[in-house]
Amino acid sequence: MNFKKIMVGVDDSPDALKAFRYAIQEARQAMAELIIVSILEEKNINVYQSLDKNYWEKEMNELRERSEKYKQEALASGVVRVTTIVNEGNPGEMIVNKFIPMNQPDLLVIGAKSTSRIRDFFGSQAAYMARYAKISTIIIR
Repeated sequence: MNFKKIMVGVDDSPDALKAFRYAIQEARQAMAELIIVSILEEKNINVYQSLDKNYWEKEMNELRERSEKYKQEALASGVVRVTTIVNEGNPGEMIVNKFIPMNQPDLLVIGAKSTSRIRDFFGSQAAYMARYAKISTIIIR
């Protein structure tokens, strides 16, 4: 199958990094656009941090910087078109309900496990996205 737009969800987990590298390979081979999505998960932040506006700004700036590094790595690997999306909220819901409809990718690539221990207990983001995304989804381990 020849994909024109590939969306990949990234965080700092080992599985997400594997998914990112897989998405780079697919995008390079298909000459497809790569859309890198990073979401600051609100549930990982305690009550004191959530009240501190400087904390949110710092976290979002760090996430933007990491996303830019991912973009530069993809470009250096031969991907021609790379877009980054940085936001806050529930990653699975944001990707499925907002960013897939907005960007219309052909393929979603995600890691099996995220950095959040809370999600391991309540059910994974990957399972949610695989179930509800209306596009082909690859989960990488």
